[in-house]
Amino acid sequence: MSSAKLYVGNLNYSTTEAAINELFAQHGEVAAVNLITDRDSGRPKGFGFVEMATAEAAEAAKAALDGTELDGRTIKVDTAKEPQPRAPRGGGYGGGGGYGGGGGRRW
Repeated sequence: MSSAKLYVGNLNYSTTEAAINELFAQHGEVAAVNLITDRDSGRPKGFGFVEMATAEAAEAAKAALDGTELDGRTIKVDTAKEPQPRAPRGGGYGGGGGYGGGGGRRW
């Protein structure tokens, strides 16, 4: 018996984890609910993830809830995709003028 994770999108910013849990529990055991918030402001981003205890419960919840209304918004429910590794970001001391960056002063 393995759990399955669902993506839940287009959520109202006032929707709570408890409301999501209650809604999804109608279709099987909910293992976890995680609503995503902005790292800096702490405000909700309007989406989250629900982990159902079984793949069967996840499929039932997805089939029943995708396109339904919750707190005045039509929600999107889909199978969650595994996070992709991010490419390294630029920054730090690379590029630009100064010492050997191509621009800057000529000695």
